Amino acid sequence: MRLHHDLARRARRAARDRRAGRLAAAIALVVATAACGSAGSSGGPAATTSGVASKGTYTIGVLSDITGPASSVHGSTPGGIRAGVALAARSGYTVKYVVADTQTTPAGTLAAAQLLVTQKHVLAVIANSALTFAASDYLTAHNVPVIGPAEDATEWITAKNMFSIYGALHPTRVATTVGAFFKAQGVARLASLGYAVPTSSLASEAWAASARAAGVDVAYLNSKFPLGSTDVGPTVLAMKNAGVDGLVMSVQPNTAFALITALRDQGVSLKVALIPTGYGGDLTQAGPGAVQAAQGVYFLLGFEPVEMGTAATKQFVDDLKSGGVTGEPTFAQYQGYVSMALLVDALKGTGGGVTQQTLLTALANIHDFTAAGLYGDHKLDVNDRENAVNGVDNCTWIVKLTGRVFQPVKGAVPICGTPVPGVTVSS
Repeated sequence: MRLHHDLARRARRAARDRRAGRLAAAIALVVATAACGSAGSSGGPAATTSGVASKGTYTIGVLSDITGPASSVHGSTPGGIRAGVALAARSGYTVKYVVADTQTTPAGTLAAAQLLVTQKHVLAVIANSALTFAASDYLTAHNVPVIGPAEDATEWITAKNMFSIYGALHPTRVATTVGAFFKAQGVARLASLGYAVPTSSLASEAWAASARAAGVDVAYLNSKFPLGSTDVGPTVLAMKNAGVDGLVMSVQPNTAFALITALRDQGVSLKVALIPTGYGGDLTQAGPGAVQAAQGVYFLLGFEPVEMGTAATKQFVDDLKSGGVTGEPTFAQYQGYVSMALLVDALKGTGGGVTQQTLLTALANIHDFTAAGLYGDHKLDVNDRENAVNGVDNCTWIVKLTGRVFQPVKGAVPICGTPVPGVTVSS
C-alpha cells in the first residue's frame, strides 16, 4: 500500500509542465449506470427482482487513475466498482456511478473531483488513486464522504470525511507482522530495498525494523534506490557479498523482477523474495515474461486471496463475473469492491434518510468493518485514526506464485502482528 505513494511523487514532477485548465478540459469522464428492470442484467436490479425490496437509487463518483503512470495499478478500478454494484443490489440499493480520470496528475485529480461535485452532484466519492491528496482539501471543504484505500498520503488520518478501507495508516510506525513471517520461513539474513522517495523508503526501513524485532539479521538495507530503476548490478553484488537469504522490496515489479533474476543468475539462493504488488490479474495479464520472472516469488495482500475459496472470496468472484470481469482479480478491483462494501455498510447505517450528512454520520459509527467478509474473522475500526500500522489487526495475507497459480502460504493467510513499542522509522 505504501508503494503507491511513489507514483504520486512522480506525478507531482510531471504536473509542473502541465496547465490545470487544459487538464480540466481534457478530463476523461465515463458514466456507468446499473441497468434497470431486467432480471438478466448484471448488478443491482438482478438482485432486487429476486425479492429484496428497493431502498433507493444513489449516484457516487469514482476518482481513479484510469490513464497516466498510475493506470497500471489503478486502471482496472471500474471492474471492482461494477462488482460492488452487485453487492449493493443484494441489500436493495441501486448504485449508479461516474468515473472521473485523474490522468495521474495533481491538477487532473482536482479537476476530476470538482467535476464530480459541481456537475454530477454525487452522494459520495470512492477514491482509488495515487493522488487523492490533490483533491482531499476540496472534498473536505465540501463535506463530501470519501471512501477508499489510504495509499497516497496522510490526509486519511486528519480529514474526518475520509474513511480508509485499511484504516488510517501511519507509515512511520512498525508492526511485527513482516518480521514474524521471515522468521517463520527460516530467513536468517534479510535484505530490504526501497526507492529514494519518502513512502517507499519508510516501508523498507519499517520492514527492516520489523525483521530486527523478530530476531532476523538485516544484512543489507538500501532505502534510497533510484525510483523505477532496473540497474541492479551493484545492488546484486552487495547482497551476494552480504550473504542474504531473504529479500523484501518496496519497489515496483519491474525493479523487483530485475533484481530477483539477477540474484538467481549470481547463484544467490533466497528462501523468500517478498513484494507488495503484482498479485493476481496485475501479473497474469502482463504476459508470460512477467509470470516467468515471478516464479517462486511471494506477494502481499490486504485481503483474503480468491485462492482460499472462502464464502467471501467466492461471492467476490461471482460479483466480478456479474460485472463482466473474469480471471484473477487485480489489486484495484479488490480495492474498488471493498470500498463499495464500506459504502453499503454506511447506507444501511443511515436508517433510510440518505444524505451526505447522514452518510458521514453512519461512516463515523462503523467500528467493525469486515470488507464483505474478505478480512476473514477480523474486523476493522475505520474510525481509529491513531493506531493503524499495517491494515486490519496488522494482518497481511501472503501467497506464492507457482506456475500460474498463486498458492496461499500456510500460516500466513493471514499472518498478524502488533505495533512494535517505541520503534519508529524515518526516510
